[in-house]
Amino acid sequence: MLCIFLFFSCRNHKLKDTNNPDQSRLLKESLVAANKQAVKAENEQIESFICRYNWKMKETGSGLRYQIYFQGSGEEVQPGRIAVLKYTVRLITGDLIYSSDNDGLKEFMIGRGGVESGLEEGILLLKVGDRAKFIIPSHLGFGLLGDQDKVPPKSTLIYDLELISLK
Repeated sequence: MLCIFLFFSCRNHKLKDTNNPDQSRLLKESLVAANKQAVKAENEQIESFICRYNWKMKETGSGLRYQIYFQGSGEEVQPGRIAVLKYTVRLITGDLIYSSDNDGLKEFMIGRGGVESGLEEGILLLKVGDRAKFIIPSHLGFGLLGDQDKVPPKSTLIYDLELISLK
């Protein structure tokens, strides 16, 4: 009898109206404002890092920063090919998290995903033999969750890489 009472009592209990347009609008506005503030703070941190090391970097429309500091003479990158990279990946704090010396060369098919979108975007700017630095903001890296291994949530990544070959 008590179970029946609880069942009907729970069903008839009015929940707060989550379809209220004013509440939805306010929630959306506060989330947008918080996101803008987080992006602004990360951009300031990236700009400070670039200034501190006096790197001459270009920025793409997505926020990827890159510097090709050694020009190779090989073929240009094309989607559908497999890129082979020698690399180091550091957090913006300088902590080394991945490297080809420890983890082996990185190989991935260009244009198929499976790597950070910032790396996908940056690799398209290279040709075989190029050496480059990429600063990948968190929204082009592993985002809010990190990689569930060494990359913490909301991390800016610093790639220093060489495009060894295309397969």
